[in-house]
This record gives sequence, C-alpha cells and structure tokens, in this order.
Amino acid sequence: MLAAELIDPMLPALKSTDSVGQALAWMEEHRIGQLVLTDLGEYRGIVSEELLMDVVDEERPLNDVMCLFEQTYVYEEQHLFEVLELAIQHQMEVVAVLNEGREFIGTISVRELLKKFAQDLGVQEAGAILILNMNERDYSMAEISRLIESNNVKIISSYFSSATYGMPDRSRLTLKLNRRDITPVISTLERFGYHIEAALANAPVESIDQERLDLLLRYLNT
Repeated sequence: MLAAELIDPMLPALKSTDSVGQALAWMEEHRIGQLVLTDLGEYRGIVSEELLMDVVDEERPLNDVMCLFEQTYVYEEQHLFEVLELAIQHQMEVVAVLNEGREFIGTISVRELLKKFAQDLGVQEAGAILILNMNERDYSMAEISRLIESNNVKIISSYFSSATYGMPDRSRLTLKLNRRDITPVISTLERFGYHIEAALANAPVESIDQERLDLLLRYLNT
C-alpha cells in the first residue's frame, strides 16, 4: 500500500494564518497531538499541541509559532513500510504526503497507519503467533512453510528480523498462523531442530504468552 492510499481525509491541514486557538480546537476535536501546517498549499512542518500550550495568546497566528519536522515528509508513491519507518524514527503522530511537484496533498495519521499495518499482517485475525529463534544461515521460508503446512496450518503473514552484530543466533522469524491450536506445529518444528522463542494463541500451548498479544490488540483497537 502506498502513502497516497493512507491519507486520512478527515484530518485538516492548518494554514499559517490560522490562530493557535483554532489549531488547539482542531487537535482536541480529532484527538490528536499534531497537525500539518501549510502555507498557500506548501508544506511548512508540523505543529504540536505541546508547543501550542506554551503560547499565552491563543489569537496569535501559527506563522509565528515554531514547527517540527520541516524537512520530514513522504511522497505519494512511497510504500507503507517507508512511512512507518519514518514515523517511528521521528516519533511522529502525523506524516505529510507530497506529490512529485512537492505540493502537499494530505496527512497520514500514524495511529491509523499502525492499525492498517496490523491488519495487513493479520494480527487481528483469529490464529496464533509463533516466533522462531535461529541462525540466519538456517533461515529457509520454503522449508518452514512445508513443515507448518504438513499440519494442515497456513501462514497468514511473516516477518524476519535479522540478527544484530555479534549475535548470529538471535535472528527471529515471526509467523501469524490461521489456527489457534498450534501444538502439533510446535512439535513438528522442534523435531526438526527449530527453537521456539514464543507462542501466542487463544488455545493453551506450551510457552504461550497470551497477555502480550491481548495488550497489543487492545492498543490497536483503542
């Protein structure tokens, strides 16, 4: 999914002539702590509630207020993963989207982006999450898929996290499966030498950590 498809049409863009009070009112209305600031359709940066709360005169225009992330934005053709990486790196609540002509075309809500990301990963679908710990040289998605599917279980989504420097045995493969009861899958993988770091499911399995899964889903649904 591309940045242009992630734009939230309900989020307003502030103009430099808008007042501090107007910006705070919109942030309260949309329950968000940041909004994009524009000037004649050009992106100027992001205004934060935290900074605006320090302004004594709420009639003061926003062009007199300091902005954040003036040089931080995405283009409409950038992928969801790139948008998410940028937002996490800079701890942003909103991300501005520009077209090829560097004109502002809309705002992405990072909160909604995370929900979309979780949806694409299948986090909210019924089924278990399995985390394997392995040497990077042992990673073979084809082999792991074959072993899992031999138990009549399908992989909904997967994410591979490479090992950090000096820790070659700390690569992780996170799998979302379409079944809750994955005890047979765990037995099969362990029989073939795979180390199960964690198994999160709605049916009891060995090494389960349901609490962390529940916390994630509650966060995504708020």
